Formats: sequence, C-alpha cells, structure tokens
Amino acid sequence: MKSSVFFIFILLIPFKVSASLDFEDGIFPELVTSSRALAMGNAFIAKVDDASAVFYNPAGLGTVRYPHLHFSNFGFETNKGSINAISGTSISSIPTNLPQMYTIAGMRKVLLSKTGTIAHSRVHALPNFTARYFSVGYMVAKRTRGVVTSTTSTTGFEYADRFDHGPYAAANLSLFGGIFKAGASAVLLNRKELISTGDPNATTTFADSSYKSGLVTMVTAGSKFTLPFTFLPTLAITVHNALDKSFSSSNAGAPTKIPRSYDVGFSVTPQIGTSTRIHLEMNYKDLGGAYSGIATTRKILIGAELDFSRVFFFRIGYGDGFGSAGIGVKSRKLEFDLTTYAVDTTTSTFRGHEDRRFAIGLSSGF
Repeated sequence: MKSSVFFIFILLIPFKVSASLDFEDGIFPELVTSSRALAMGNAFIAKVDDASAVFYNPAGLGTVRYPHLHFSNFGFETNKGSINAISGTSISSIPTNLPQMYTIAGMRKVLLSKTGTIAHSRVHALPNFTARYFSVGYMVAKRTRGVVTSTTSTTGFEYADRFDHGPYAAANLSLFGGIFKAGASAVLLNRKELISTGDPNATTTFADSSYKSGLVTMVTAGSKFTLPFTFLPTLAITVHNALDKSFSSSNAGAPTKIPRSYDVGFSVTPQIGTSTRIHLEMNYKDLGGAYSGIATTRKILIGAELDFSRVFFFRIGYGDGFGSAGIGVKSRKLEFDLTTYAVDTTTSTFRGHEDRRFAIGLSSGF
C-alpha cells in the first residue's frame, strides 16, 4: 500500500518539458513502440514479456508465456492535431483529408488552413514468430510529422518523415533459475529520413533522392535481474545500438546516426488478489546523455499495469511530462490495446504545449 501511495504521489509532480519537431528519439529510442508500453509512460524495459521485447529489452523474451505466430501485428497512431485537421470544416472533409496525413505533401495541404497545429501519424506492421527465448520477424514502420507555423514565410512548413523496414532476430539466455536474463536482437535496418522546412504554399514532390537513406545492422542488448522475493523486485538495463554502428549512405546522404544509449529500470509486481497483480515500474532513459539538449525530467518515465487474470489490463503512466493511460485485452490468438499518451513540443511557436496522441495495437494469429 505504501508503494502504491508513493507511486501515485510521484505521478502528481509537475515537470517542465522541452523538445523539438523531430521524432523524440531520446525518450522513445525504440524502432517500434508498443501501445501497451506507451500507456505506461513507455516505462517498460523491466516488464516487457511479449514480441516487443525485441526493441525494448531482449532479455524480456525469457518471460514470454507461450509461443505465437502473428502475421497481423499492427500499430496505428495519430494525435489530437491530426484529428482536428482531418475533420476540417465538416465531417464530409474526412474521406479526402485522412489519406493525405500519411505523406508530407498531403499533410501540407491539410495543415495550410490550420496554422500552428501539429500533425502526427505513425503506423507499423510487425509479423513475427515469438516464443520463450527467441523471436524472428520483419518490421515496417512509418512516422510523419508536420506543422505550418506561418503561411507567409518560405520556411513556414516544418516536417519530418521516416520510413524503416528490415528483418530481425532475437535470442535470450536465462540463468540461475531465471533470476538473471540476458538477450540481444539484431535488425537489418533500412531507413529513409527527411527532416526539413518548406514553403507551405508551394506544391512539392518529394522524390527518393530528397531523402537521406542508408542501411545498418542495429543491435539492441539487455538484461534483467529479478530477486525471488515478495513483489519480485527487478532491475533492468537496455543498450540501443550496442555496436555503435552508423548508417551507410545513399541518395541525399546517410541518415542521422542512432546514438548508443542506455536505459535503466526498476520494477515491483505485488500480487494483490487471487488472480490480480499490479506492476509498478520506473525507467530512466539515456543514462549517459547520448542525446543532447534533453531535460532530465523528460527522461524519467513511470508506469503501472493492473492485470486481471492475464486477460484484462488497465494501465496508467507518466512520461515526457504528461499522463498516459490505456486498456488491453489479451488471449493466445488476439491482443488489443487502446492507449493515449502525450509529448511536449518545443518550437518557438508552441513551446511547452501538450501533443496528445492516441494509439491502437492489434495482433492476431495462433
């Protein structure tokens, strides 16, 4: 009870946050995010026990309960700004505007009448076979962000677009009866990336030659140490880009190197009923400061997951200075998660404003 009260108290502490129109990699370094994790403020490296362990902490594969083959494993994400822009002046605008929010050129058209509105979209597909100790699959992920800050400036349209894909494999090793777990994953990552500004009134075609493109073998390593005591206290660490590799270069040059960064976490999981557990976790992202210019308060992530019979889940969290929440349903053949979370934006026009987002995770198979 004392732990729960302390956790709730921490959630109420106000933090001032700072960021920019990019992809928030310092706070969300995972190549593919989990809507389940986002509901917990993205504090997940000690808890992770599903296919997303490949990106959050491969040591989590040692706690996967049963094998599954999921060909349909999707994530969809949008934000409040996109919803407002898509609706336009009437509901009839939605069919026309919705598909345009997944390209830079289309986003510019929709945002032209919504000055200062940040649009955000993310979609990923992750077909995979995952079992205890290993996982193989293919990742496809696309993120697009944009905002028209001024309709009179030739640089008034700010945008960021990223497309990732590639096969991956991961393995885990458990020692001392599962007290210590270690794992690693490798993704043959193909990336196209474009972050720039443009004239909001000009029609622009974004050819492949405009993008920075490259290939890298991206290795994520991690470990978990769980004491076999009441509440199962767990210490975890994840290393992103563990081999400190850079992208190859093509088209407009090499994509920005993904820094080697370290995430650390601590969790407890009290049993509060015959079939009910609550998981409490705190993470600190980018322990070594590989990402510059990010406030310490942005890196503190806190989350909780209430588990009813391992079927129904209620989640809350605090990450990047804002609250998050979500619900989930899970069976051997179907996983469904509905999440809301937020980040802080950091340009001169809307510094300190909340970017509220909504995510859906859907995975099915056998």
